[in-house]
Amino acid sequence: MIEDIKKDAEESMRNAVAALEQAFKKIRTGRAHPSILDGVLVDYYGAETPLNQVANISVEDGRTLSIVPWEPSMVPAVEKAIMKSDLGLNPSTAGNNIRVAMPMLTEETRKEFVRQARHEAENGRISVRNARRDANSMIKDLLRDKEITEDDARSGEDQIQKLTDKYIAEVDAHLEVKEADLLKV
Repeated sequence: MIEDIKKDAEESMRNAVAALEQAFKKIRTGRAHPSILDGVLVDYYGAETPLNQVANISVEDGRTLSIVPWEPSMVPAVEKAIMKSDLGLNPSTAGNNIRVAMPMLTEETRKEFVRQARHEAENGRISVRNARRDANSMIKDLLRDKEITEDDARSGEDQIQKLTDKYIAEVDAHLEVKEADLLKV
């Protein structure tokens, strides 16, 4: 029983770290990377479709993305979707090729992005702690119902705490890497 609770808690904590990684992809650095556009949805014949499913996205140089829609008629829709996204990017079109230049990050925008990254990391830590709280609550319920002994409960809570410490450290490591990436000029 405790093993099942531990597995569920670990899966929840792993999902929290994965969600943090996705959130960090949306915080842009000064370099061009196709994952920056992962959250952009294009109106593709009435259906909201991810940009990477209607166009080829590649890095032209260190600061420019090149987007070539599979269908030339999609160029205006792709351009509109990029401008509508909250990424602060301005696409420019040349024929069927859409170029997105990454603006230089000022010191102020870097600090704002670091602040945003810290906020996302704190949300990740909160998710990990919530998974710990839920697991400990289930263990206490088992103890109250006399399905496990006090020693088993204490041991289970210790195991859950070790998992929590591991995943909190993982969140902190991801934050450290993202901060270094944002502050690098």
